[in-house]
Amino acid sequence: MKFKSHIIKPIAKKIAKDIDRWSADAVNAQEKVFKRLIKKARGTAFGKDHGFENINSHEAFAAQVPIRDYEDLRPYIDRIIAGEKDVLWRGRPKYFAKTSGTTSGVKYIPLTKDSIPNHFGTARNALFNYYARTGNGDFLDGMLIFLSGSPELTKTGDIHTGRLSGIVNHQVPQWLRTNQLPSYKTNCIEEWEEKLEAIVRETKNQDMRLISGIPPWVQMYFERLLEKTGKKHVKDIFPNFSVFVYGGVNYEPYRSSIESLIGKRIDSVETYPASEGFIAFQDSQEEKGLLLNAYSGIFFEFIPAEEIFNDNPTRLSLAQVETGVNYAIIINNNAGLWGYNIGDTVEFVSLNPYRIIVTGRIKHFISAFGEHVIGKEVEDSLLSVAKEENINVIEFTVAPQINPANAETPYHEWLIEFDQVPDSLENFAKKVDAMMARRNIYYDDLIKGKVLQTLKITPLQKDAFRSYMKSQGKLGGQNKVPRLSNDRKIADQLQAYKL
Repeated sequence: MKFKSHIIKPIAKKIAKDIDRWSADAVNAQEKVFKRLIKKARGTAFGKDHGFENINSHEAFAAQVPIRDYEDLRPYIDRIIAGEKDVLWRGRPKYFAKTSGTTSGVKYIPLTKDSIPNHFGTARNALFNYYARTGNGDFLDGMLIFLSGSPELTKTGDIHTGRLSGIVNHQVPQWLRTNQLPSYKTNCIEEWEEKLEAIVRETKNQDMRLISGIPPWVQMYFERLLEKTGKKHVKDIFPNFSVFVYGGVNYEPYRSSIESLIGKRIDSVETYPASEGFIAFQDSQEEKGLLLNAYSGIFFEFIPAEEIFNDNPTRLSLAQVETGVNYAIIINNNAGLWGYNIGDTVEFVSLNPYRIIVTGRIKHFISAFGEHVIGKEVEDSLLSVAKEENINVIEFTVAPQINPANAETPYHEWLIEFDQVPDSLENFAKKVDAMMARRNIYYDDLIKGKVLQTLKITPLQKDAFRSYMKSQGKLGGQNKVPRLSNDRKIADQLQAYKL
């Protein structure tokens, strides 16, 4: 009997109706969130320092609260670690989500009793909403993989600390734990390849119906699963597997490979979680983009990406955004993050409801000559040509070559791992370059002005990116290679894997 799916069906329908209600009036929902945040944080140290008592509008807030990164917020975090309460949010955080930064080393992002529902509740809502919209709730009656970082926690001061995915693992309700794999013991394994082997052992004979993880991890899991079972396709091992949940990276470069391994196309649900908050989720199988999580304890601000490093950037509320503009996304939430720049850029593809796509990272761009190429442009250019040419791209990254040998004109080097290298790499590169010029007028001007020569592709060996990540101690989990960089640190190390 389909017991769990039957019990949850009316709950799923209610959640979907709630999503419809607040997403239809998201600007008003954001205004309510803003007022609650300001009211609750007035008595905190941060609220007193920034005049929350006198803030009654977004304009007043923007005038009082500057944009911050982690280093700017760190003095307040240090006070929390020292044992002080009512610093960024009322009381003390329940957890610190431990994450790494490029300039700050280890970062400790607070999670409070009030903010935890944003993380776990949104993940639940995304799945229940999928059930209500599609009628497919069968995944609730079988086994599910929610790969997480180690759920083992340490303490920072008196606050439990760990990776966000490991913390969320502790929030899984008992009714769902009976369906959940891998086991707690396996999730605690730190070494990735050992963990992968254990996951395969635990799952290969189970009725897996939903699998969740970042696409490169899932691809490795499927490959190892087929190797161990001798089966041709994942559908032969898990005939009831019907939903793939992912986040963290664009699925499109992996879609062809993963679906080939599965042996069929299945539904997918994209999510946009971060240590700072669960930002958006896929609410429709038909519409493009992710629904902004406008009524879940986060007040969002948006800064035109080209202004993010200005002293006084334009700070827009949801009511002021436009489609087709690249924005840096700013977080204000009930964990006590204020004017916090998480480093991501997004673009709105719909304003009714408010849906976004992730376009890249503020620090992941190429602008060695003023071209300001972003992740979305390189992904769209490469994937459109690859689809046209029926070429499967496994993974790639792009970096500038500012000082080529033999006094050549500078260029962008695209380091690509193909499933099979195109017959004419030169023609393939020309098509990708033409797509890039079409998407980025600054790049086009630099090519026409002969400041840059057309891009060059360096094909890499099979498993080059996995080998590189292993060499850096970053294989598996939530780790991924940046799609583009403004320097050659990654590109130079990948030269060792050239074909």
